[in-house]
Amino acid sequence: MGEAKNPSNNHDLTVGPVGAHLRRQAVPFGLGLLAIFSFEAVDLFFIARLGDTELAAISFTFPLIWLIYGIGIGLEAGVASCVSRAVGRKDEEGAKRLVTDTAFLGAAVFSVLAIGAFMNMDRLFGLLGATAEVMPLIREYMSVWFWVAPVDAVLWISLAAVRARGNTLLESKFIIGAAAINLVLDPLLIFGLLGFPALGVQGAALATVISTSLILAGALAHLALKLGIFARPVAKLSTLVASWKHVMTIGVPAMITNAIIPVSSGIVVAMVAAYGVDAVAGFGIAMRIEPLVLIPFYSLSAVSSPFFGQNSGADQFDRLLEARKLLARFCVVFGLLLAIALDLLAYPIASLYSDAPEIREVTMHYFWIVSLSYGAYGLVMSVNAAFNGMGHPIPGVIISTCRVLVLFLPLALAGRALIGLEGLFVASSISNLALGLVGFAWLGRQIGKLEARSTATPPN
Repeated sequence: MGEAKNPSNNHDLTVGPVGAHLRRQAVPFGLGLLAIFSFEAVDLFFIARLGDTELAAISFTFPLIWLIYGIGIGLEAGVASCVSRAVGRKDEEGAKRLVTDTAFLGAAVFSVLAIGAFMNMDRLFGLLGATAEVMPLIREYMSVWFWVAPVDAVLWISLAAVRARGNTLLESKFIIGAAAINLVLDPLLIFGLLGFPALGVQGAALATVISTSLILAGALAHLALKLGIFARPVAKLSTLVASWKHVMTIGVPAMITNAIIPVSSGIVVAMVAAYGVDAVAGFGIAMRIEPLVLIPFYSLSAVSSPFFGQNSGADQFDRLLEARKLLARFCVVFGLLLAIALDLLAYPIASLYSDAPEIREVTMHYFWIVSLSYGAYGLVMSVNAAFNGMGHPIPGVIISTCRVLVLFLPLALAGRALIGLEGLFVASSISNLALGLVGFAWLGRQIGKLEARSTATPPN
């Protein structure tokens, strides 16, 4: 399926201005991320109209949802890294084989995850501190949402192969399409408008499943028939295993890196739950809005992987160092502007979702404190993506692990004991700032090592 084609949408990231490449790839991808993160924010906006109990119930689902997403992002990172380096080596057939085989793997793995999580729903959310009051609503929502996981996995793996070739505009179009469908379906299925059944929180989950499935069908048809980015679906077992092993060399560490964050979020939700359901609802609002304000950082990290992948594959080390400086400069400047903006907008954002003073207060305090470190957190994301792109994922695992386990959790326990709920937010801010500096320095050392190794190795 597509062997005769050489995708014309490839972008060679090893030549031309570094800043222009990063900007050209990041802007359209950022629009796509705005659309995909709006799924959660739009869902929460409509669910908040149902009541504060429903708002709190959905807030308990965030850590598990983001854990599943984190595993998917890890698999996607493996594909993006391996495909981008194959493209940098001009190995188009190898790139096709990798994405095709990984798409099958993703569908299988996430189907198993969905079934396992579905069968252990009460136990999982009980660990997060969910009460008997909200548990029925959680079951309604998640019993439908779980089935979007394998659909999302195949969609993101396929789109990652396009991004690895330097084309983020096409990816963003598909994601925006999914978000638009979800926006239309949400009020229809949640409130029962225009003759649709009023499904409440379950309607929000169903809207996500339907919109994602429709876009997946269209994306697969376009990518296979027009762009030819896939290989033949039938392959020898040895070929499949070789592809999976190659991708998972990056994918498994990336999964660990991305899973650490939602696991820590789950611990934080359990800590916040001690302060009551309203505190969980306020924290949940912040968790749904935060990805939206961090979109420029997510976007930059996503395009960093293929850029560092293609240029490391082509031994363009001067371009890697230049990109590192540009990433740091953007994260510092935009991070400061974002902190100022959120200081001013925290109250209206919180008020958009709830009129309860207790809920609004938690949301506002979170943004006032944690936003001070968003620039450093953005740098951590970009550095981890750069390591993955170069085929060296272990530093990213260490950075994320240290940020959460070595710094955040001990500081969170101490902060909660000393100043209460806000101590959790202070701990997050300190951890981001410290590991942002560590990551920046480590990336420079890694690029220097790769350059020295390449210089010492005689050409074949």
